[in-house]
Amino acid sequence: MSDIQSVLDKAVAAQDVPFVVGMVGNADGITFSGAAGDAAQGLTAAEDTGFRIFSMTKAIGSLAAMILIDRGKMSLDTPVGDVLPAWNDLKVLEGFDGDTPILRAPKTVATARHLATHTSGMEYEFWNPDVPKYMQLTGHPSVLSGLVQSLNYPLTTDPGTRWGYGPSIDWLGRMVEEVDGRRIDAFCAAEIFEPLGMTDTAFEPDALSDRLCTVRMRGEDGGFGPFDLAPPPHPEVYGMGHALYSTAPDYMRFLRMVLNRGQLDGTRILSEEAFDVMLRDQMNGLHFENMHSVAPPVSADVELPPGSTHSFISVRTESDIPGKRSAGTQSWAGVCNTHYWVNPAKDVAAVIMTQSLPFGEPRFMQTYDAYERAVYAAL
Repeated sequence: MSDIQSVLDKAVAAQDVPFVVGMVGNADGITFSGAAGDAAQGLTAAEDTGFRIFSMTKAIGSLAAMILIDRGKMSLDTPVGDVLPAWNDLKVLEGFDGDTPILRAPKTVATARHLATHTSGMEYEFWNPDVPKYMQLTGHPSVLSGLVQSLNYPLTTDPGTRWGYGPSIDWLGRMVEEVDGRRIDAFCAAEIFEPLGMTDTAFEPDALSDRLCTVRMRGEDGGFGPFDLAPPPHPEVYGMGHALYSTAPDYMRFLRMVLNRGQLDGTRILSEEAFDVMLRDQMNGLHFENMHSVAPPVSADVELPPGSTHSFISVRTESDIPGKRSAGTQSWAGVCNTHYWVNPAKDVAAVIMTQSLPFGEPRFMQTYDAYERAVYAAL
């Protein structure tokens, strides 16, 4: 385990990350916990450091929907528009005639499965250049504004035809609210956080305020400086694509629930049948497509192993990677470089978390690679 800690120490010393927290576990418990650097001015990084986990929220939003599917309240193939009529007003953006968007009706019907697998046709403004152009021309608010209206912008492809990374899980969270009747924060607290003992995971950072790290962005000089980025406080709608704050131990409880096939410490969240459905490839023959950044200061391009797919909660690795994860591993990340993976075949789950931009920059990804290899070497 000292080799894993060494990876963290070296990454901070080389300023490949401003600070870092790492944690590893299996179905039975935590097997490694380490940290290096300062999470904020006067705050040493530690196991209980608080993070804005951004898109690590997505797996929890999808789990919320799977809980309702498990209870027969909805299905993978429930049309989005049957639950949320506003979806039926969305058009597909085919391009522009000068400064006029060219819109048409979708040719296919979007379902909960499309939302969960990012094949609904919705894309973030950071990944498709047509989306920020549309927003600029029409004055449409950013998804990170927290406004309900911010989600009502055009699709870029017909549902079920292509991977496109966007606010689909925000819509899935709204489906949960409409079907269940509780607001998504209340649902998650009662059905996920409390049963799993995730006492440091919340939609507002109040309880973490004295442990919350600082976001930093790499500057032109190669060093890190503070950068103000956070989910909008007390929004009209909590977006299950980005809204949560958490800690490494809390997120590991979620991942260990996955290693325990839908239960943790005697508390069952999902039936085994629903759990198996949740982890399967749900893309209906499609595959993950490499993501090309429209905003390089915020994110580098994202490339994954060829053939990667998506389950109901996460990206799925479909082939064994020597020295690293196995086929069937579930993984994803948050924009400020909080990353996780859970590998049921080898009974291992891990997080590596900092708070830096750009997402996925080469220096961070080299650290991630070294960390993961050290984890598997220690098994």
